[in-house]
Amino acid sequence: MPHEVTMPQLGMAQDAGKIVSWLKAPGDKVARGDALFEVETDKATMEVEAQASGYLTHVTAAEGEDVPVGKTIARISESAEVDAPPAALRAQADNADALPEGKQISMPQLGMAQDSGVLVGWLVDLGAQVGADESLFEVETDKATMEVPAGASGYLAATLAQPGDEVPVGQAVAVISTEKPERPVARGVAEKAPAPKVTPAPAPEPEATPDPAPRPGPATPALAPQASDRILASPRLRRVAMEKGLDLARLVQAGHPQPYHMRDLEILENLPAARPETQTGTAVRAMRLQAACAQDGFGAFATWAADAKGLSDADALLAGLAGACLGRTATVAVDRFGNRRAYDVPTGRSLSAVTASDAAPDLLLRDLRMSALTGVCMGAEDVPVLTLLKKGDGLSLILECTSAGIAPDQAIALLSEFAGRMHDPLRHLL
Repeated sequence: MPHEVTMPQLGMAQDAGKIVSWLKAPGDKVARGDALFEVETDKATMEVEAQASGYLTHVTAAEGEDVPVGKTIARISESAEVDAPPAALRAQADNADALPEGKQISMPQLGMAQDSGVLVGWLVDLGAQVGADESLFEVETDKATMEVPAGASGYLAATLAQPGDEVPVGQAVAVISTEKPERPVARGVAEKAPAPKVTPAPAPEPEATPDPAPRPGPATPALAPQASDRILASPRLRRVAMEKGLDLARLVQAGHPQPYHMRDLEILENLPAARPETQTGTAVRAMRLQAACAQDGFGAFATWAADAKGLSDADALLAGLAGACLGRTATVAVDRFGNRRAYDVPTGRSLSAVTASDAAPDLLLRDLRMSALTGVCMGAEDVPVLTLLKKGDGLSLILECTSAGIAPDQAIALLSEFAGRMHDPLRHLL
């Protein structure tokens, strides 16, 4: 059946996005994972992938147009011919008049690879008053469970999903009205569309057929990409490959052209198994350590460093504080909602010696202090990952790593030292 293409929510504070360009034309054949259009927000410009296979039809948003989050802008249909709107859309339009007037709150997109979220529970009673910054509901994705703020002040006039419902990203889950509702509305996701008709099973969706064999590379054996080389792949493919333990570098070695999308997953899975390396000693263990500091002293320190020392790059300061805890020359990458910058941190305490780098990181510092997350458990990666979360006036610090990447006693020292530096960064200069 047709798949509705909506404007995604790429950030918690995003209300709309601008269509920069369509990467497919109306009537073009589309495979799941293809880059469909490019969208610009106040934070970044990125490509949005197709979530279904078929043909692009019913394009209603032009390039340069600002589109509200959750609004339908196109459809992926079973054929290139323009057909009538599906019954579900007509039913949604018919039911719209029955909803109270107010601001519709949609299911947020908490990650690039997220298609939907499970509503765990409502944190505000139906009909009750709620503030814009108060938590409205709790949502669960495949990565985390978190509370979502209301985003508007008023009264919870309608709930359009019930606990346990899986809601697509961008679909309305609540209505907040400025006046107290006389008859609050409570619905579930299943009530918003008519009962499905019994029809013959549809033909399988068209999928891109992979090459029967990897494309030949150069005459000499293909070399593995250097640590500093960037592999161009969609965020969704990166996540799925990591979950399945697959290495995208093997597509490079096989000569498969970049960028990689979800349609390349089957090719990666069918590559001949890599020969396992012989390991000696104890088995590799995943480790997760957590620490807390009562206050976040970094903000005041960064202001002082910029005014008194001319060190205006706060990420370089953050990387310098973290890299010093390793006790050796290292490259530290600071990642903030997908925007990553790497720095070479020499031994010693001179923060002015920290310089930008293109090398692969020895330590990844994930700064989520501006997010609503209260905890993470992402699993160990190739390098140790330090995550910063806001906790009251202080911080919660989480280190995820493996015993192969860092010894347990070194992991304890790293987290303890870094927590102390974030509590009082001036101790770094002593």
